[in-house]
Amino acid sequence: MQDAKPIFKVLALLLAVLAAFMLPPIVLLGLENDPDLWAFLKSIGVIVATVVVLLAWTWRTPVELKTRHMFILTTSSWVAISAFASLPLVLGAPQLSFTNAVFESVSAITTTGSTILSGIENLSDGLKLWRGLMQWMGGIGIIVMAIAILPFLKVGGMRLFQTESSDWSDKVLPRAGGIAKASGLIYLVFTLAAILSYRLAGMETLDAVVHAMSSVSTGGFANYDASFGIYQDRPLILWLGSLFMLAGALPFVLYIRLIRDSHGALWRDQQVRGLVTLLAVVVAALTLYRVAAFDEAPFAALTAVTFNVISVVSTTGYASADYSLWGPLAVTTFFFITFVGGCSGSTSGGMKIFRFQVGGLTLLNQLRYLVHPSGVFAQRYNGRPLSDEVVRAVIAFSFFFFLTFAVFALALSALGLDMVTAVTGAATALANVGPGLGDTIGPAGNFAPLPDAAKWILCLGMLMGRLEILTVLVLLMPFFWRK
Repeated sequence: MQDAKPIFKVLALLLAVLAAFMLPPIVLLGLENDPDLWAFLKSIGVIVATVVVLLAWTWRTPVELKTRHMFILTTSSWVAISAFASLPLVLGAPQLSFTNAVFESVSAITTTGSTILSGIENLSDGLKLWRGLMQWMGGIGIIVMAIAILPFLKVGGMRLFQTESSDWSDKVLPRAGGIAKASGLIYLVFTLAAILSYRLAGMETLDAVVHAMSSVSTGGFANYDASFGIYQDRPLILWLGSLFMLAGALPFVLYIRLIRDSHGALWRDQQVRGLVTLLAVVVAALTLYRVAAFDEAPFAALTAVTFNVISVVSTTGYASADYSLWGPLAVTTFFFITFVGGCSGSTSGGMKIFRFQVGGLTLLNQLRYLVHPSGVFAQRYNGRPLSDEVVRAVIAFSFFFFLTFAVFALALSALGLDMVTAVTGAATALANVGPGLGDTIGPAGNFAPLPDAAKWILCLGMLMGRLEILTVLVLLMPFFWRK
């Protein structure tokens, strides 16, 4: 326990931040004299009491975190924040069960966007705002984790970007901490821009705020059961949503470089080019498919396809229409792009586009070796040599990702879920996308009908997907705990 004191001290500070995020809903509910105010006051009281106890216990403990501590802290912090963030959902008007409340909060904090709620438009304004704030908080946490923590832990090939980050920090900002702060400022600016844009496009003020937070964080919580389907006859809002989801899916460090010293930084990045190319190809193909197969107007088809494809690839999880009704080609396409995700250093989940690119380069080199066994072929990514360490990490991550996906799909099937629900549920949880496919958890459904055991499995999947899987799996290894 003494060795764990630094971890508990950091957890206390993070819980204090969570309590601070509860203040805006408290103010809003107080102004509206809504009974949910008491739910938030009780919740913040529990959190503050926990913080006081932890800080009293660890006050004289210096925060000196070793690598082992970082693995434990990374996982425990997301679990603790998700648990305490669920309190207003248990104590407030929905009065959710503990299982449902934790599912909703884990989905929010990991910016997955899966929900068990129905009648969302009837929630108090404070709870609507809280759902958006949880996702917004999770989004900035993801950026900081991707920039500062995961590369340090050498998880899943993220080391590839640690070299870039340190190089950029020499040219752009003096420390990696400065990069994280600058990324946070850009994140805030994007959010404010999204709020203003949505409001000018005709959204109500609260809707603009919540949807802005869940767009930039690529979270996907909306204020309506129909998600963005309520705006399907307002194409400007759908195009704005597409823009801000895409902005959240790009590397935030590149925005710093773009602003400071390099106007072509975004397009020169191999990740960005790969993501934009993938989106362009999929959007063009599905638009032509819908125009040809359903005789839909080209602009309407382009708008709907662009919005929903960017939503899934960026792992936001909004839906402007039930795309599971778009025909077999569309359904199969959406299933496969569920796994892709955005760029490293963004708010997106999924496998990340760079892993597919590194895997493609490795495969191409292997084919070259078959033809020229004695040849020497250098692998480069973004103009830099690809080290064997990075390639091994990417291959290991990819293997464990699909192994975990198979295990979760089988576990869900064992609970009696049909194949489509089990397979797409596992996929959408690990990739942090939100909706799956099928009648139950598809774009027109939600996760409420699933048994409690399935919801706990999906909670674990959402956390593992957000923490790059290996960060959690390493804690299950006996050798990790040996001194």
